[in-house]
Amino acid sequence: MRPAWATFGQDGFHRDWDYTRRVLITLLVIGLAYFLWLISDILLLIFAAILLAVLLSFLADLMTRYTPVPRRWSLSVTVVLVAALVIGFLGLFGAQIGGQITQVVEKLPEAINAAAARLNISNATERIEEALASGSGRLLSRLAGLGSSVVGALANLVLVVVAAIYLAADPTLYRRGAIQLLPPSQHDRILDAMDVSGNALRLWFGGQLVTMTLVGVASALAYWWVGLPSPVALGIIAGVTNFVPYLGPIMGAIPAMVFALATDLTTAMWTLVAVVAIQQLEGNVITPFIQQRAVSLPPAVVLFAIVVFGLVFGLLGVFLAVPLTVTLMILVKKLWVRQVLGEETTVPGEADSPGGRRRGPTPTEE
Repeated sequence: MRPAWATFGQDGFHRDWDYTRRVLITLLVIGLAYFLWLISDILLLIFAAILLAVLLSFLADLMTRYTPVPRRWSLSVTVVLVAALVIGFLGLFGAQIGGQITQVVEKLPEAINAAAARLNISNATERIEEALASGSGRLLSRLAGLGSSVVGALANLVLVVVAAIYLAADPTLYRRGAIQLLPPSQHDRILDAMDVSGNALRLWFGGQLVTMTLVGVASALAYWWVGLPSPVALGIIAGVTNFVPYLGPIMGAIPAMVFALATDLTTAMWTLVAVVAIQQLEGNVITPFIQQRAVSLPPAVVLFAIVVFGLVFGLLGVFLAVPLTVTLMILVKKLWVRQVLGEETTVPGEADSPGGRRRGPTPTEE
C-alpha cells in the first residue's frame, strides 16, 4: 500500500503540470496572434495572390476544356494572352484615355472655381495654392512619402502577380503543404473547404467583373449624353471604383459631379439623375441578376466588412474586404455550422466543387 504523502505529492504534481501546460498554451496562442498581426500586410498580399491565382486557374481550365491546348500549357498560354490583352489595351486606348485624363486635370482648377462660386466661395484655387504654399515643407515630405508608397505598391503588385502564377501552376503542392500543419483526420475537410472557397471566389470575381464593365459602359454613355467632358475617363473611374460596394460608387461619382457643377445647374441635375439611376439599376437589377448563381452576401455584412477591414488593414483591406468576407463565410458555414453545430446550411460554390453538393459529417455522424 502506497503512503498517503506519495499519492498527494503525485496528484499535486499533476495539478501543477496541468496548470503550467495551460499557461504555456495560452502564451503560445497570444504569441501566435501577435505574430500574425505583425505580418498582417503580408497575409493580405498572400490572399491577393490566391485570388488572382484562382482567376488564372479558372481561365486555364476553360482553355483546356474548349480548345486543343493541353493542360500543362494552358496556364502559360493564359498568362501570355492576359498580358497581351493588357498591353494591347494600353497601346490602343492608352493615348486616348491619357489625353482625356489630361483634359480633366487641366480643367480641374476652372471646375473647382466654378463649383465654389456657386457656394459663394471666391478664388478657391488661389486659396488652395496659398494653403499649399504655407505648408510646402510638409507637402514635400508627404509627396516623398507618397512616391515611396507608389513604388512600394508597384513592388507589391509585381510580387502578387508572380506569386499568383506560381500558385496557379501547382496548387496541389501548396495545398498539401498547408494541410500538413493540421491533424491527418482534418485533411479531407480542409481540402473540401479550400475547393468550395476557390469556387465561390471564382464566381464572385466573375460576377463583379461583369458588373464593373456594365457600370463603366453605362456611366460613360450617360456622361456623353449629358455633355460632360472626357466621358470615357469618367466612365472608367466609375467602373473601377465599383469594385468596392457602397463606398466605391460614391467616390466614382465625385469627379463627374464636380464637372457638372462647373457647367451649369441643369447639367448637374442630369448628372445626378444619371448617377442615381445607374446605381439603382446596378443595385436592384444588374448585381442580383448576375450574382444569383454566384455569391450573395447580405448588404449589412458587406458594409460592416468594408468598415472593419478598412480600419484594421487600411486601403488594401477596403479593396479585399468582400472577397475576404466571402472566404470567411464559406469556412464558417462548412467548418463550424456544419461540422461543429451539425446544422444544415447552403454553401455558395459547393455545387461546382469536386464533391458536388456534399454535406460534411456532423458530430452525430462521427
